[in-house]
Amino acid sequence: MSVRLDVLLRPKSIAIVGASQRAHGVGNIIVRNLLSGEYSGKLYAVNPGYKEVEGVDCYASLAELPAQVEHVIFAVSDKRIEAAFDEAIEHGISAATIYSSLILEDDSEPCLRDRIHKKAVDAGILLCGANGMGFYNFSEGIWACGFDTRMHRKQGNVAYISQSGSGMAAILDVDERIDFNFAVSTGQELIVSAEDYLDFALDQKETRVIGFFMETSRYPEKLFAAFQKARQKRIPIVVVKVGRTELSSKLAESHSGAMAGSDAVYDAVFDYYGIQRVDDLEEMATTLIMFAQPHEIADGALVSIHDSGGERQLMIDMADKLGVAMTELSEQSTEQLQEILDPGLPAVNPLDAWSVGGPDSHQQMADCFATLLSDENAAFGAVVHARAPGGTIYAEYLDYLRAGHEASGKAVFLVAARQGTGEDNKVLEFGRQGFPVLDGVSTFLKGARCMMNYRDYLKREVMLPPGLDIEKILYWRNTLVSDSEFTEHNAANLLRDFGIPMLDSRLISNKEELLAASRQLDYPLVLKTAGQGIQHKSDVDGVRLNIETENDLLEAYDDFSARLGKRVLLAPMVNAYGVEMLLGLSTDEQFGPVVIVGTGGLYAEALSDNLVLYPPFDADYVRGSLSRLHMSTILEGLRGKPAVDIEAYCEAAAKLSVLALEFKDEIAELDINPVLLMEKGCLGLDALLVKNEVRL
Repeated sequence: MSVRLDVLLRPKSIAIVGASQRAHGVGNIIVRNLLSGEYSGKLYAVNPGYKEVEGVDCYASLAELPAQVEHVIFAVSDKRIEAAFDEAIEHGISAATIYSSLILEDDSEPCLRDRIHKKAVDAGILLCGANGMGFYNFSEGIWACGFDTRMHRKQGNVAYISQSGSGMAAILDVDERIDFNFAVSTGQELIVSAEDYLDFALDQKETRVIGFFMETSRYPEKLFAAFQKARQKRIPIVVVKVGRTELSSKLAESHSGAMAGSDAVYDAVFDYYGIQRVDDLEEMATTLIMFAQPHEIADGALVSIHDSGGERQLMIDMADKLGVAMTELSEQSTEQLQEILDPGLPAVNPLDAWSVGGPDSHQQMADCFATLLSDENAAFGAVVHARAPGGTIYAEYLDYLRAGHEASGKAVFLVAARQGTGEDNKVLEFGRQGFPVLDGVSTFLKGARCMMNYRDYLKREVMLPPGLDIEKILYWRNTLVSDSEFTEHNAANLLRDFGIPMLDSRLISNKEELLAASRQLDYPLVLKTAGQGIQHKSDVDGVRLNIETENDLLEAYDDFSARLGKRVLLAPMVNAYGVEMLLGLSTDEQFGPVVIVGTGGLYAEALSDNLVLYPPFDADYVRGSLSRLHMSTILEGLRGKPAVDIEAYCEAAAKLSVLALEFKDEIAELDINPVLLMEKGCLGLDALLVKNEVRL
């Protein structure tokens, strides 16, 4: 992919159509940007009104250029773009950048956007845009953007892909702590998509981390391929994904469909591929800075040193709230700290190491930080100190950072509660020595969480989901296609065939069958309607539990027959202690099948204590995910209740993940609710399967 994009992102020659001497005009800024980047290829300006623009030779048209160019940047209005694009095609260009929106008032059909798209496809032209801000290939001096920016260094290691123009500018143009090697505003992605740019960035030797401002994925398969490449290259990707409130479940028929909102599916995909999601651009910038610094983090948790007892307590509270583990110091580290600290200061992490002050205080701080970082359970460390008056930074802080890093080789950060209105050049000086300066404890902690999560993701073993019997797959695929109605009874049999334990029920059509079946089972019994078109039985009072006698059974059957139809399901009542969970699958429009795990029973949807997982996966992956549920402590046993068989549930979920992919064309939604987790084993008590009629 990188080679294909060379003519777009590293062209040997560029012409700016609409180049201008008008200050602050796009046609002028483009020329100045390319000159600022010290573009080394052939550069031409095109505008019949000038002989030169900012010292660059200017020609009346592309046809008058002394040589053919690879890439044209258009700085013309939508009213002029089509004619200019036709001229560029005639000239034989290979790539172009379009900033304008391609929207005309009173346009004809097909619209301008579609006309440009077709012409580009037919001519084999790669497009950046339209309706974007262009791109920067800083490593090679190609600043193909039509907007002002700051000065940038060529030796950057952060790539940034943004589906929002301002989402790129908000970080790239204002934060000198981040050195970029590549950045792009993808715009409408008429030809080249965000996924293509992501693949390009991953292939750049300078790239250490990638930021991604994401609105949607137009090509999920390309996205997955890029995510897999990122894993192979050990390049973290940090994402801001907008659109959390958008739901794709408005017409869902099952609980699973209602739970699998599109944002939850994105979370599942990100978790599967180790993508680190942050909430806003402030967190994005901080996390990129943290990943871009040159030092690794080790196994273990965070250590921090403070010059304030109150701020140390604040760190404890915030770390707990944000789920960031703090290192529990070894006995050896504690003893070493006690020898260094002033009396009255406890040797704990986080550590308040400033007491009476004096000439030796700075050395004491440095020694304490080195001791903290040397602990075998310390992953990385932070010096958390307020900035000096005027927003400056005390030079001694660098001594603390160096001491900690030199003692351990681990990553260290200088963190202030906030920056204030001042600034200090030592921010850049420290950062470029490998010791980033950050502002805001909460954003730092979120970045720290991302770093630890990514470290743990890289250690995750390759998942080996269970296999399924091919003959059973073919049988049930044919059954799903041929049966006009797929009952709960059939759904339970399908699941049971693939190793997912389900309650053995009998399908009953009349009173005689009911009595015969009841005499083969032990009371108490449960009776459920199997009336056609009834999906949620509780909603229509279609379930009777703990039926103790034959008379009660007949009475319940008569009631169901009169209201809901003669067809019912009869099964033994399960009275063992257990916790009710849910297993389900739903189909996302972009990413296909996903699996839902979580709290089950009557209130499953209302409690919303569930997770969406991207298949396929193994039982270990499920086990690691369940800790994110609010009710996870109940599974381990609570207030004298026994622990339940979590492993049986995880194995069932893993089998469902494979089933979800095998039957992605036949099954749209599936609920197994509740799944009763008992002391030994688990058992699905009810199942609802919604066929994918569109694909059938």
